[in-house]
Amino acid sequence: MNRTKYASFSAIAATAVLLGALAAPATATPRPVADPPPQPAAATTTAPRPTLTAQATRSTVRPSEEFRVLGTAAHLPPGTPVALQQKQGERWVGLPATVRTTARGTYSLRVVLDYRGRNALRMTGGGAVSPVVYVTVRDCPVQGCEPSAAK
Repeated sequence: MNRTKYASFSAIAATAVLLGALAAPATATPRPVADPPPQPAAATTTAPRPTLTAQATRSTVRPSEEFRVLGTAAHLPPGTPVALQQKQGERWVGLPATVRTTARGTYSLRVVLDYRGRNALRMTGGGAVSPVVYVTVRDCPVQGCEPSAAK
């Protein structure tokens, strides 16, 4: 007798649970969708872009006369190589002149040019490009002293 009583009770309970589960989605309110997890701080902030400056010690030189290109590198690790480029026509051509940045982020490069006329130069390295520096190469560094004007 007890067995039948417990068996019928469990059957009624199981039926109630099943009917309740089937009826619940129709009457229950939808659960809110969880917000996406927040992004890490490193993904939202970007590292500053590397920059280079350049400045020539002289704006006019004679052919094969040495001058320097000085500058600073910001947001680049010390020892980053920077290279000199010269504009030839419409292209920037790398010259065989490189130097590494110091621990303070500076560099000093000795340069000798033979191309007469106005030369456009810039420094590149570490993904950065400096502004253009102009150096004029002429036989006489002072204007007005060309051989035809000299007496």
